[in-house]
Amino acid sequence: MKILYLHQYFLTPEQGGAIRSYHLAKALVEAGHEVIMITSHNHKGYHYENIEGIKVHYLPVFYENNLNSIGRVISFAKFMYRAFIKAREIKDVDLCYATSTPLTIGIIALLLKRFHHIKFYFEVRDLWPEAPIQMGTIKNYFAKKILYALEKKIYTKAEKIIALSPGILEGIKKVAPQKDCYMIPNFADCTYFYPEEKKHEFEIQFGIKETFVISYFGALGKANHLDYLINAALELAKNKIENIHFIIAGRGAELHSIKDKVKTHSLTNISFVGFINKTSLHDMLNVTDAIYISFANKPILETNSPNKFFDGLAAGKLCISNTKGWMKELIEKNNCGFYYDPEKPETFIEKIIPYTKNTSLLKNSQHNARKLAEQEFSKDIMTGRFLTIFNNHNN
Repeated sequence: MKILYLHQYFLTPEQGGAIRSYHLAKALVEAGHEVIMITSHNHKGYHYENIEGIKVHYLPVFYENNLNSIGRVISFAKFMYRAFIKAREIKDVDLCYATSTPLTIGIIALLLKRFHHIKFYFEVRDLWPEAPIQMGTIKNYFAKKILYALEKKIYTKAEKIIALSPGILEGIKKVAPQKDCYMIPNFADCTYFYPEEKKHEFEIQFGIKETFVISYFGALGKANHLDYLINAALELAKNKIENIHFIIAGRGAELHSIKDKVKTHSLTNISFVGFINKTSLHDMLNVTDAIYISFANKPILETNSPNKFFDGLAAGKLCISNTKGWMKELIEKNNCGFYYDPEKPETFIEKIIPYTKNTSLLKNSQHNARKLAEQEFSKDIMTGRFLTIFNNHNN
């Protein structure tokens, strides 16, 4: 099949960030499909590139995580317009695969179906508009009504819907109970990430030799609420626990605020390494004992399927979550880490100390993390499940 893949934020491993679409598109190419990706970049002018068989059209539409609401709306609208124009130039498309966010990606798919009779699958990475509404980004009553109606329209017109978590699947079913839905979470790259003995040169590089290291990597936005991590680090400092160190890697709207708070509290148990690509993440995970998964205390965020969790599983790391939901259930069921109440940072100390003192306890949880990655969330398992959706396209 000739598949038109719409993703405003398509990234490669060299670029870093969320690379789900790279792996899925590559799997389609390897299965014999032709894949045309329409995405955006922050450079001037249009750019075309063939990336391992994926035909990528880069449209000049600026977007950064620290854009305000108006800036984001403008970016979404620009991409929607330019992507639709570019999509119309591509002939003989058999199917469109559109991945959110933003929800406006679905408008492009709707237009292509309406005017060019191209059927589409819709991938739901976050429940829009419920997520920005709960976060307080969208407050206007009429805007909410319009976006809820758009969400229902997209779900109803899609041939199939792909959800990234059980909570997202449940949310879709509430809106469109009759739709053909599949649950394909983000996945663990068990070939690239794997358990390793710590390399001392990397410990020296990060200045944390012979320390229990907890790493957070990913977006630094309001939804991630890294204040919880700062509060945990502050609690460690108050109790004079000096053998635990946090590394924060990423970028986002809250970066400067987070750094200011670390400086205000004179915390020396947090280091910042900036935004990193997949290679640097591999190096950072090498000195990491545990990964930290952080989200604001909003019910909608409990449905997330964060890449960092699955990378941590593949690397065989203790998993720490301050968020309830399916990740908490997975971690506790598989004994590969722990959940703690972020509103009670003192409980973080109670939960983490046993792992710093008992090597066998830590190693057992890390082993369980890798086992979970291999048995349930490996890239091969997830991409295989993904391809069956296309194999059954005419069913």
